[in-house]
Amino acid sequence: MRIDAHQHFWALARGDYGWLSPDLAPIYRDFAPDDLAPMLTAAGIGGTVLVQAAPTVAETEYMLSLADQTSFIKGVVGWVDFEAADASQQIATLAAHPALVGLRPMIQDIADTHWMTHKALIPAFEAMQHHDLTFDALTLPRHLPSLRQLLARQPQMRVVIDHASKPMIRDGTMVGWAEDMTTLARETDAWCKISGLVTEAAPDWQIADLRPYVDHLLDTFGPSRLIWGSDWPVCTLACSYDRWLDTTDALLKDLTDTERSAVLGGNATRAYNLWG
Repeated sequence: MRIDAHQHFWALARGDYGWLSPDLAPIYRDFAPDDLAPMLTAAGIGGTVLVQAAPTVAETEYMLSLADQTSFIKGVVGWVDFEAADASQQIATLAAHPALVGLRPMIQDIADTHWMTHKALIPAFEAMQHHDLTFDALTLPRHLPSLRQLLARQPQMRVVIDHASKPMIRDGTMVGWAEDMTTLARETDAWCKISGLVTEAAPDWQIADLRPYVDHLLDTFGPSRLIWGSDWPVCTLACSYDRWLDTTDALLKDLTDTERSAVLGGNATRAYNLWG
């Protein structure tokens, strides 16, 4: 099955999407399963992973309710306050829902670069592993050394690096990011998402702007540890769903059919344990 392993839904009236403002006019509206379904059908995509967009348990419960109603949502990556005294219990409660496959603190918005390495968070990470959940690492390049430290301490935890850790594509630089991603690929079992790249590029981006970054990921993580996602509807700030699909096909054109199938679905199934 082809899987879109990173997409979002939101309802503005819920009121907890702090980052989503009228300045982001193209996506400052509700997005629901009926909006995405025709695009999935046209692309032959059979399932998705729905990812949190607000730092609240209430939004996670909202997403789980959508999964109950929507057959193509195969898993939900939610949110818990990892610093809460009862974080382990919150995780246990949410994990009782079969659609919950992972958790994602919004690390990119946390001022402390080393936040994820704090010992106070260990109970939450251990609870995730106990309940067989995947950790989505929403990081920026500056966070990668800390992510390496975390994974050295929690080597059994399943980890997916979101959006390839948002390299500075619009600046055309790979220094630092490339070296850190190489180290993570070599020293850990983490997966990495090919998603969210177009919104890190210049407004007039071309495939050639993305290719060095994707080629580096293919050379380091390899087709067996890369996961495709659309980041819809955020991606529409930079391109349509169809254009990102066409771009993906171009970026992966040198892979075998087996390798392409892994990136476009098989790896997501393993990384999120979608079939239990």
